[in-house]
This record gives sequence, C-alpha cells and structure tokens, in this order.
Amino acid sequence: MAGPAAPTARYLVLNRFDDEFGAYHRYVDTTRYALAYLTLADCADVLDRDNALDTVVVADLAFETLLPEARRLHERHGFDGIVGLSEYDLLTAALLRAELGVSGWSPDFVRDFRDKPRMKQRVSAAGLRVPRFLELDADTGADRIIDQIGLAVVLKPRAGAASHGVALATGRNELARALASVDPAEYQCEEFVAGSILHVDGVRRAGGFHFVSASLYVNTCLAFAAGEPLGSVLLDDGPLRRRAVEFSAACLDALNLSDGAFHLELLHSASTDELVFMEVGLRPGGAEIPLLHRDLFGVDLMGEAFRATLGLPPVDDPADFRTAPGGGWVLIPEPRPFPSRVLSRTPLVGKLPEVYAETVPEVGEVFDGHGGYLHIGGSFRLRGPGQAAVHRAVLDVIDRYELIAEPAHDHD
Repeated sequence: MAGPAAPTARYLVLNRFDDEFGAYHRYVDTTRYALAYLTLADCADVLDRDNALDTVVVADLAFETLLPEARRLHERHGFDGIVGLSEYDLLTAALLRAELGVSGWSPDFVRDFRDKPRMKQRVSAAGLRVPRFLELDADTGADRIIDQIGLAVVLKPRAGAASHGVALATGRNELARALASVDPAEYQCEEFVAGSILHVDGVRRAGGFHFVSASLYVNTCLAFAAGEPLGSVLLDDGPLRRRAVEFSAACLDALNLSDGAFHLELLHSASTDELVFMEVGLRPGGAEIPLLHRDLFGVDLMGEAFRATLGLPPVDDPADFRTAPGGGWVLIPEPRPFPSRVLSRTPLVGKLPEVYAETVPEVGEVFDGHGGYLHIGGSFRLRGPGQAAVHRAVLDVIDRYELIAEPAHDHD
C-alpha cells in the first residue's frame, strides 16, 4: 500500500507570535504543503508541531542566529519559500531567501518598506506628496534641520515600528536635545504635517486591490506610546475614503507592490486638504486590525499575507467578503508608572452596545512598559451603523473605561 503523497512544496516559517496568528497551518492544505518552523521558545506552543517538517526553537530571530539553522533545514528539506509575517522578520526572511537561493521578495524590495527615507524617496519620485525629510548623519545639527525643513519636526528611527523612539520637536532647544539622545545613523527627520491621520489596510493581488479598507485614527500612535488611548474608525464610503484608497494605490504602485498585504498611513492636511504619505508596512496592520477585519468583513489579512508572500493563490474570493456598515477599535495603554499592578478595571461589553469584543487585564496583572500593542491596559472592538456612531462610541469607551493600578515593587 502506498504511503501518503509527498508534499508539493515546503516552506520555512519564522515565528514570533504566541497567539492564533501563529497557527500558520490554517492557511495552507497541509496534505499538499509542508511547513517547518524557526520559533522563539515562548511562541512554540501555538504551532502545529505534530504535522511540521521540523520545529527548531531559537534564542532570537536575528539573521545571524537563524542562518545556520535555516541552512541546515534547507539542506534537509529544500524550501520553496520562506516567510516571516512580523514587521521585525520581513527583512530577515528576505536575507535568508537571498542566502539560500530561495525565490520570493528580495532584500532590496523589502528595504523599500522597512527604511523610511527609501520609501519616501520612491513615493516622492512618483510625484506624490511626502513630508520634507532629511537623513541624519553625525554632523546633522538642529540649525541644519530647521534651515532645510523648518519646525515642527518629527525624529523617527529609519526602520522603526509602533512609534518606538519617535520624538516630536517644536522648538530648537527641544530638537537639539532630541538629536543628542539618538544615533544619527539610525534616524531620519521629517516635517510635522498637521491634520488627521488615516490608515489604509488591505491586500494587493496582480497589481490591484484584493481587499482594501480605510480608517481614521482617533488620537495618534505617538500619543499612545506616551500613555494616551488610541482609537480607529472605519471611514464611510465617500470622497475622503475614495481619495485615500486611490492615493494609497498610487503609493503602492510606486513601491512596486503587486502582491502582498500592507498597512499604509497617510495624513489629511488640515490646511491644504491634500493627502500626504507617511509610511507603509509590508504586512497587515497590528493592534485589533486583523481581528476587526475578520469579524466585520470576513477577510483573514494574516492568511492573505502568508499566501501572498509565498506566491500562493488568495485565501478567499473578494465576492465572499462582507460589507461592514461601521466599525473600529480602542487601545488603552499600559498603566503607569512602570511597573504597575492592576487593582480594578471596568469591562464594557454589555454596557456600550457598540462594543462587541474586549480584552481587559486580570486583577493583579503587572505591566512593565514593554507590552507594545498587545499586552496593554485594555482593547475593544466596536461595530455600529456608520462612521459617526462608531466615532462617538470610541470616545465613550475612552471616557468610561476605568483602569486602576498601583506601583508594583520588586519585593511584592
């Protein structure tokens, strides 16, 4: 009797997810496609190890750490693709592909989405508005930045994410202090453009949108990093949404993204009514974005990203996606000062009709300031009849949610 058929393709997966996003086997037919994993130890339990070609636990996901392990696995199995869905693994996966001769996105292509000056150069060259910006070096001082860009300005890590290390400077002395605190080789500086911040999320296939949505941030990611709540509301269909989607398509064309997931942020200028490109990630948005889109639209952004990265057909037909009347989410930051222990919190499901899902910390949980967008003071997903109603509900969540914490001491 013949045994099971050999898989038609084998893929190597870099994993740093410890939740459902690590269940990659959901995205492929495991009788046809076989997966091997390089994973962090505390993220291994979510993997389908029983059906894996190999599961190797590594100390970290740095390229230098992974290369010998990936080479050994490639010699054993012969991979047809390598994928890392996290922002922090995109370039590592590309470098491994190049080193091992595996097809897929090249390091140069991925760097256009990881390096902020590179991405703005590409978008600007296509005739699209980007903030005036300057790459820093050891000789870049406050006076040069003010002369070339003006004030206010934003200092950003060239390859950062989640607003880590971002600083807004509105005056010369503030700018000088910010410059003194960063490594210029790792930073760039850009003009601050006043206005609303939008985010456009979706998947491209064959140079067009397989799925796309557009949303308005309530507050900013930078303010969230400083300890303020962050929300988002899906835009109603209308002129602004259509403009944002068209502008995003032009930006993605400039970056040659034909197939892949994206999270693109842009500004709607308060003074000029123009749209201004901010940055784009070559992966689904974080926070509640993948879950909200699955719940409201029936689109699995993570699954679509996984398959697009490997050159596989989409998970779903766009005709099967649902239309959402309105939706959004709210993130409550970690309680401060760090570390802090939760004494009480007020769940809102059942109290606010628009809140349909929430994650709130347990009483006694301790926060240390390193939770990112996941291990935080509370997260809420909302649905409603449209943008205005959900926007009001987002503000209600921010107003009504109470999180009480106390300093947590080492000896406690």
